[in-house]
Amino acid sequence: MTRMPMTNTPTAATLDDAPLISRTLARAFDDDPMMHWFLPGEDAREERLGRYFTTIFTKQYAHHGVCERTGAAAAFWVPPEARDKAVPDEETLRELDGLLGAQGPMFRKIVAAAAEHAPEEPHWYLAVIGADPAAQGQGHGAALLRSGLARADAAGLPVHLESSKACNLPFYEHFGFTVLQEVQLPENGPTLWMMRRAERQSTKR
Repeated sequence: MTRMPMTNTPTAATLDDAPLISRTLARAFDDDPMMHWFLPGEDAREERLGRYFTTIFTKQYAHHGVCERTGAAAAFWVPPEARDKAVPDEETLRELDGLLGAQGPMFRKIVAAAAEHAPEEPHWYLAVIGADPAAQGQGHGAALLRSGLARADAAGLPVHLESSKACNLPFYEHFGFTVLQEVQLPENGPTLWMMRRAERQSTKR
């Protein structure tokens, strides 16, 4: 029996979607260098990643961002008026302390380093985007990216993101992003590529 593909139409994510979103993003980020850095080891990796994404979604981005999902992907955007919520805040960090354990102080350094490199200009920020590898090639990530970019275009604003996977850079470049700089994270951490997509005027009437 052929399995029907899951819909890749973006819909607004609610707190009720937390289990689906956390499972999806845990699978999407399983091989991400950043996640391996602050959640080292293979023991219960998917479960730990799921707890991480559940926390940042339910404690922060669901309340201060624009969160969307498809049947196999999710994205968290931060609009310009909520720029102070672009990285996990102190309340969210406290929630993560039990999960991160000894890696907690290092994670806080990551957050601080990302904040230092945040652009001053008004912009939309793509905090998280990921698709379940099982749905690769079905357009889930691209649909979510286009949805968020349309909001930025409607406002005539640029978009910023960071990527910790070099192999993802061409995907973002296809949508008009360019690399601004490479940031070496503290304590021999992985590289972050800071990317920007210039403002565009929406073609919608």
